Amino acid sequence: MNDERHNRHPEQDPAQNPPHPGAAFGIPEGTTGEEVVDAVFGETGIDPELLPYLEASGTPVLSDGDGLTVSVSELQEAGAQREADADAQDREDLEALRELVAANMIPGGDADRLEELLAEVDADDSDDWESWEPQLPDAPEDDHLCELEAAARAVEVTARMREVEAEILSRAPEHQVQPSLERVEAVLDLLGNPERTYRTVHITGTNGKTSTARMTERLLAAGGMRTGRFTSPHLATIRERISLDGEPISEEGFIAAWEDVAPYVAMVDERSQAAGGPRLSFFEVLAVMALAAFADYPVDVAVIEVGLGGRWDATNVIGSDVAVITPIGRDHERWLGSSITEIAHEKAGIIKDGSTVIVAHQVPDAAAEIEQAAASHRAVVRRERDPQEDPTSPEAGVLQVLDRQLAVGGQMVVLATAAAVYEDVFVPLHGDYQARNALLALAAAEAVFGGRALPAKVVEDGFASVTSPGRLEVLRSSPTVLVDAGHNPHGVSALVGAVEEVFDFRHLVAVVGVMADKDAEGILAGLEPVTDAVVCVPIDSPRAMDVEDLGEIAREVYGADRVVVSQQLGEGVERAVALSEGYDAPLTASGILIVGSVVLAAEARALFGRP
Repeated sequence: MNDERHNRHPEQDPAQNPPHPGAAFGIPEGTTGEEVVDAVFGETGIDPELLPYLEASGTPVLSDGDGLTVSVSELQEAGAQREADADAQDREDLEALRELVAANMIPGGDADRLEELLAEVDADDSDDWESWEPQLPDAPEDDHLCELEAAARAVEVTARMREVEAEILSRAPEHQVQPSLERVEAVLDLLGNPERTYRTVHITGTNGKTSTARMTERLLAAGGMRTGRFTSPHLATIRERISLDGEPISEEGFIAAWEDVAPYVAMVDERSQAAGGPRLSFFEVLAVMALAAFADYPVDVAVIEVGLGGRWDATNVIGSDVAVITPIGRDHERWLGSSITEIAHEKAGIIKDGSTVIVAHQVPDAAAEIEQAAASHRAVVRRERDPQEDPTSPEAGVLQVLDRQLAVGGQMVVLATAAAVYEDVFVPLHGDYQARNALLALAAAEAVFGGRALPAKVVEDGFASVTSPGRLEVLRSSPTVLVDAGHNPHGVSALVGAVEEVFDFRHLVAVVGVMADKDAEGILAGLEPVTDAVVCVPIDSPRAMDVEDLGEIAREVYGADRVVVSQQLGEGVERAVALSEGYDAPLTASGILIVGSVVLAAEARALFGRP
């Protein structure tokens, strides 16, 4: 039978082959159910334009390739599920984002804390957007809170620091010598002798101790050693006396050092007082704290300056392997003796058995006393050569400043030791005496390193990092105001030479204050030849000489017409400035020199805002 229908393609016969359900949507036959859902709903749900067709079709049957049928209701359910899945994914993504934000902005990644912060933002009902300006913090909120906590902690620490300092200052002052090492030794024994855990360089002398200590410590640090330094007195803060790696011990460190030793100090105080003796003095307590702090840090080597003399000084409990003796002159005669021999005997008391002794050029009486002490302890002596002695003599000194030239900010020197000659060394301090202090420091550092020559880089870096506040320090210019801690005739004599060499003033006015136990007449006599006038000022210390008494001495030395007495340091400096400006010379040719006491130097630095 030739039936036309039999000649048609099956797909063209609506009766025999009705259109497949997806045809109305442009979906090819054989498409899977999942593909149908994707085609109908897309990525955003059911296309609204398709809904009329779905409704008109009644219950169309969509078939996947395996005969699976999908109704419209099923499609709608699948669409709802897809939306639910999308919402769940959004929630998951949001939670992940919150965790990421919390991890990066909230300490510990506390997501709950983030929710609290967001709630605070939501609770802020201010909507004045026209006047609103963004106030973005420099740091997250918790960083700000940390800063507040740190500030509160700093206030607490400072308050405690003042309490500790007051407790220590309530003890006998350092100038009241109590000739015994027993109390300090007893405390150190209770502490387990921390002073034996590191090497030590012990420095004494009349002048130059602190500068030499600073230079020695810097050279040792440049050589790779962890260092401690104990010096006295201080200028700005008591913490300067205990230095770790060149910096004053922190307030927290100072407090910790005191609290570590305080119970043992109390035990020894009680024992001493029960036997009719004194408590540990101010200086003895500080010495114990320093020696303990150095062990706790810990340091490789400590540079320790005596407080007074040497033999009975609290620092002489250490078994130093290197001793340094700077130039000896008359000072502290009330406690050390009235002759150079007596004073030298006290200072030579720091020499220990088998140690190396570095000795500055001394007057004959002092040199003889030191030589005798060194011999009795079988010590190796490295001393500065006397310019008058025969350099070929086997007994001649081996330490020399071979050359010295002025330089910007200091001087260039050539230094000779037993180990080497160091060429073109820059020392950032002025004066011949500072070049000689540098020589002693270099020899001391060599001794610590076994007597070997130091690498040039160590010497360069070590000296380059040296500072010595209050030692011929410039506080201002036009006119130039200098301050120096010189407090005895020997020190003033060296200072005057440096001032003349470096500054070349046409006019110089001295501002002087001294302690009652000092040689005021000798200090003024050393200043008079190079100064046009002197302004006498008081010092804020119970040990200070009355300014009127100082004025009387000054009139005897200078004559009444060259002496001014002021009742305050600030007023005295102003008077000195006025005097310097009264000369027929440029201000750059005039200078003011504040000198006479370490305490006065500290007050002057504070007056000019120096830390």
